[in-house]
Amino acid sequence: MPRRLGGALRAGLRRGFAVLAMLAALFALPAAAFETTAPTAILVDYGTGRVLYEKDADTEIPPASLAKLMTIAVLFDDLKQGRVQRDDRFVVSEHAWRTGGASSGGSTMFLPLNSEVAVEDLIRGIIVQSGNDATIVVAEGLSGSVEAFAGRMNAEAEKIGLTHSHFTNPHGLPDPEQHVSVRDLARLATYLIREFPEDYPIFAEESFTYNGIKQQNRNPLLDLGADGLKTGHTSAAGYGLVASAERDGRRIVLAMSGMGSTAERASEARRLMNFGLQDFEEVVLVTAGETLGNVQVRGGVSETVGMAAAEDLRMLVPRGSLADVEREVVENGPFVAPVAKGQRLGWVRFGRGDESLRQVPLVAETAVEEAGLFQRIADTLARHLTWGGAQTP
Repeated sequence: MPRRLGGALRAGLRRGFAVLAMLAALFALPAAAFETTAPTAILVDYGTGRVLYEKDADTEIPPASLAKLMTIAVLFDDLKQGRVQRDDRFVVSEHAWRTGGASSGGSTMFLPLNSEVAVEDLIRGIIVQSGNDATIVVAEGLSGSVEAFAGRMNAEAEKIGLTHSHFTNPHGLPDPEQHVSVRDLARLATYLIREFPEDYPIFAEESFTYNGIKQQNRNPLLDLGADGLKTGHTSAAGYGLVASAERDGRRIVLAMSGMGSTAERASEARRLMNFGLQDFEEVVLVTAGETLGNVQVRGGVSETVGMAAAEDLRMLVPRGSLADVEREVVENGPFVAPVAKGQRLGWVRFGRGDESLRQVPLVAETAVEEAGLFQRIADTLARHLTWGGAQTP
């Protein structure tokens, strides 16, 4: 018979539990209670990939300087694969100088015409200073031309799984054929964090000086504990941002676009970040290997064997929403020896009231070998004496 550890679940068990997708309902509530003035935004838990909040997340929008994240992704991948070295030097072409240099009126690294720049410096010129000239130098240095590099950006986007993005240049200056979505930008940020952990800290550097000119990182969330990634702005795109922060072992990723000013971008980004970090918690319901009771074993060298959780069960939920969740252990015993280590013995169910939330298999902690003949006979006689001769099938 099942061993009951949660009385509130008893009625539900009698009717039979259905494993329901309650997580969707759990997450719908806070999303409805929170709103942002950002026209399009998404907030994602990095560890689980769960979307905590979204608003028109698949709408195709101009990327502005957020396109530089894809430029960096291609460059980081080339470095990782050994196709380029950090001390390699690329030449500043006239196109890079005129389109993205000091006279262009946009974000620039202030690279001198015909100078040679180390890849290591170009990385910071793109990430920290948001230099349009630096992105063109990288594009031409890696692929020969901006057009050829854009092809590589799109190939990388397909590899990462971006479904609403198309790139035509490495800097994000306006082009009617170029677009992204905030969902894609969050995926791109997640990719950069996961695949390039040694390089990701560059996104948190507060300033970078090149050629005697010091420029500050434009990310307004660095003072809130964010450690990346990038801001962007054009008249068509408005003010956008992709950011990530970690607190108490949890990381979240934010992407938003279309804000009307730097002040609105900063304030809404702070609200979204605080919402993601403060209003959600990761709850550990059970850990792999945790013992949740014992089950009888007949004819074995041991009369019982411990039941352990086969896997972790962690849930990211609105803070306090699982306070009334109860646990019930269901065993399939008694078992007849031999019992193998890791053999399925039952399961543990977690639920609220009559509803089943999640379940995890329970397995044997150790092996139980079959007992000798005389011990099995003694065990059989003991059962007859205890149960009045009744046999349990």
